[in-house]
Amino acid sequence: MDFYTKLKWILGISLVFALIAATNLVDRSNFMQVKESVATIYEDRLIVKDLIMDMYKAMQQKKIAIISDDSSFMGQRNDVVNNDLKALIERYEATKLTKNEATVFENLKSNIDALWQAEASVTTESFKANEHLLGILAQVESNLDELSDIQISEGRRQVSITKRATDSIELFTQLEIYVLIFLALVIQVIILYKPGRSKES
Repeated sequence: MDFYTKLKWILGISLVFALIAATNLVDRSNFMQVKESVATIYEDRLIVKDLIMDMYKAMQQKKIAIISDDSSFMGQRNDVVNNDLKALIERYEATKLTKNEATVFENLKSNIDALWQAEASVTTESFKANEHLLGILAQVESNLDELSDIQISEGRRQVSITKRATDSIELFTQLEIYVLIFLALVIQVIILYKPGRSKES
C-alpha cells in the first residue's frame, strides 16, 4: 500500500471518526436540552400542585365559615380570600396545560364564578349553613382533586420520558465510543502497516 492510498484511508476514516464525534456531541447537547426541558415541566407541575393546595385552603376557609355560621366572614375575610383566588387562577393560567387539564381547569373556573355569584346573593343574616354554597364548594373541591391527580400523573409521565431518553442516549454514546476506539485502532494499523516487498525470482 503506497503513501497516497494510506493517506486516502486515513482521511476517509478520520472523516468518519469526526462525524461520529460530532454526532456524539450533538446527542449530548440534545440530551441536556431534553433533560432541562423535562425538569422545567416537572417543576411547573410542582408549582401548580402548590397553587392547587392554596386554592383548596381558600375553599376550606369558606366551608368552615358556612358550617360554623360565621356571618362576619362574608363581611370581612371573604373579599380577601376571593382576591387571593383570582391571583392563584391567573398564575395557574400562565402554566402549560394538557388538553384534559385545560378542560378540568375551565370547569373549575366556571364553578368558582358560580360560587362568587352565589356569595353575592347571600346576606350575613342568611349565611347560616347555606346548602347551595356548600354544593358549589363540593364541585370546586372535586375539580381541585382532579387537577391534583393530573399533576401527579403528568409528573410521572415526564420522569418516564426522561428516563427513556437518558437510557437511549447513553446506549448510543457507548456504541459510538466503541466505534471510535475500533476506528482509532484501524488507523494505527494502516499507518504502521509496511508490506514486505516481493522477491524477484
